[in-house]
Amino acid sequence: MSDNQQNQLWGGRFSESTDAFVQAFTASVGFDRRMYRQDIQGSQAHATMLAEAGVLTGEERDAIIQGLDEIRAEIEAGEFEWSVALEDVHMNIEARLTDKIGITGKKLHTGRSRNDQVATDIRLWLRDEIDLIDGEMERLMTGLLDQAEREAATIMPGFTHLQTAQPVTFGHHLLAWFEMLKRDRERLADCRKRVNRMPLGAAALAGTTYPIIRERTRGLLGFDEVCENSLDAVSDRDFAIEFCALAALCVTHLSRISEELVLWTSAQFNFIDLPDRFCTGSSIMPQKKNPDVPELVRGKTGRLNGHLIALLTLMKSQPLAYNKDNQEDKEPLFDAVDTLAGCLRAFADMIPAIEPNREVMREAARRGFATATDLADYLVRKGVAFRDAHEIVGKAVALGLEKKKDLSDMSLAELRQFSYQIDDDVFEVLTLEGSVSARDHIGGTAPDQVRAAVKRGRDALR
Repeated sequence: MSDNQQNQLWGGRFSESTDAFVQAFTASVGFDRRMYRQDIQGSQAHATMLAEAGVLTGEERDAIIQGLDEIRAEIEAGEFEWSVALEDVHMNIEARLTDKIGITGKKLHTGRSRNDQVATDIRLWLRDEIDLIDGEMERLMTGLLDQAEREAATIMPGFTHLQTAQPVTFGHHLLAWFEMLKRDRERLADCRKRVNRMPLGAAALAGTTYPIIRERTRGLLGFDEVCENSLDAVSDRDFAIEFCALAALCVTHLSRISEELVLWTSAQFNFIDLPDRFCTGSSIMPQKKNPDVPELVRGKTGRLNGHLIALLTLMKSQPLAYNKDNQEDKEPLFDAVDTLAGCLRAFADMIPAIEPNREVMREAARRGFATATDLADYLVRKGVAFRDAHEIVGKAVALGLEKKKDLSDMSLAELRQFSYQIDDDVFEVLTLEGSVSARDHIGGTAPDQVRAAVKRGRDALR
């Protein structure tokens, strides 16, 4: 390719060709060509609008649209030759279009700039990816609801400070994960609203003198609104920062879940089994079964936090309007999308396959005096002031520690030495089933409430 050909799309003002290193250093086609579908989609809508505005003829519009369809087919067949000399996805496609249909291809860029073109491509691409991610979120959340319904009455210890606190059901615990993801999905939907605004028509920064019909292009591309200010339209990357923020928060939630999965698969807990397909072994220790999927997802959190900070730093001092700095927005955003989508897919596959060790969970809930609060509540209902009840139960626990007995294993005589208000009915509240069933309100761990919450969750997903 000659220098003249190389610079054919913008080189008229230049008296010498770009240095080869600078050419490679400033090129973005190595990563932005993944937006080729959106670039072609935007160009076809733009050509349609230009024809309706009288800027292109119907024949020119048809030639452009057909040529772009053929280029899309070439790319998808692996026959398209990408050129670093043509810098980016837009110029590569436009140059190929001109090769195919001649001077009409050069008319496509009328009334637009690479500035509003790339801003439009990114929004179209991210909108598509958000919809795919939303599908993975829904699949994961459905898996959690299915597991929660199956395990609505499975008892396990609930923890604070990683110490046994009170009995809960495994289904209730799974629904806590569901609530985290429900908020993440709400944030994703909210982000999509701001992504789905069209910059096209802002041109380089000030708009264009051609009689464009932005509302027509907006409708063709399925945007909800047009960006109202041309300066802001070409330079705004808030939507990318917002996506990276929600991605970082979502993977933070997945990281918390991962930590519990890692703990629960350990020999010390043994609460659950993960199928072999989500684990790996050790090169030296033949007995090992490592929970690599949750560990790796836990590690991805730092990666996504980094992308958020990178984009915030990229934008923090940029004057209006577009600056070349913004070329650096794509790689963090692309990787954030890929990473979040991969983590969600892995979890959506893995969560339904979790196998709880129900008896181990139940036995763990019997240790650590998990029903101590139930005994205190029992005494309060008998007329004892809560602070006094707290002290009474503390003394009973001290005896249990001395005799290595859970409260439910003590005799009535042993319990009554701390309070004469304790009667035979105390054992109804000291059982694990009695404890969880007593929390029978919205948000509580009672099995019936877990099943009702699952139903509400399914309704929300629908």
